[in-house]
Amino acid sequence: MSELTQSVVTLVDEFAKLPGIGKKSAERLTYYILRIHRNEAMALADAIRNVKDNVQYCRRCYNLAEADECAICRDRSRQTGVLCVVEQPRDLMALEQSGVYRGLYHVLLGRIAPLEGIGPEQLTIDALVRRVREGGFKEIIMATNPTVEGDGTALHVSNLLGDMPVRITRLARGITTGSVLEFANKEILADAMTGRQAF
Repeated sequence: MSELTQSVVTLVDEFAKLPGIGKKSAERLTYYILRIHRNEAMALADAIRNVKDNVQYCRRCYNLAEADECAICRDRSRQTGVLCVVEQPRDLMALEQSGVYRGLYHVLLGRIAPLEGIGPEQLTIDALVRRVREGGFKEIIMATNPTVEGDGTALHVSNLLGDMPVRITRLARGITTGSVLEFANKEILADAMTGRQAF
């Protein structure tokens, strides 16, 4: 790529760092940016800057927010007795799109994965346990991904909550083992949420 300017090479390299983007896709994206109007390119740059400057984790549930609390935690119409535990904010978004759940959430910001060096202390599990102790929840729905790590994380959390007077459930297995919530369609998610079972 010696015939390209340094700015183009740098942009290709930065795009190539994105997940799922190889060198060819990075080049296509770079040439797309070069072709579009300056205002469109600057709008993209501003959107990236704004996300990095303004988005933080909700102090209560660790969802994405632009204030101390996310829109779901501020919504007084939500069912406050049910708490759905998910791995990532994108899992929360997938469940919200199913339209069947109106309770609260807690985002773990990952899952226990010893082979990757991720232990319980690197997640928001302690905050979850404190929240359940203080919160008056009747049911905790373990909605971690149906993978070995997700199931292990759900088991670890349910053991920590085992002495508390709450019902612990798991999403029904309409979601196949090894899949990821983010990519499940809303009908499958709706069935899994409706048919959740005791853990």
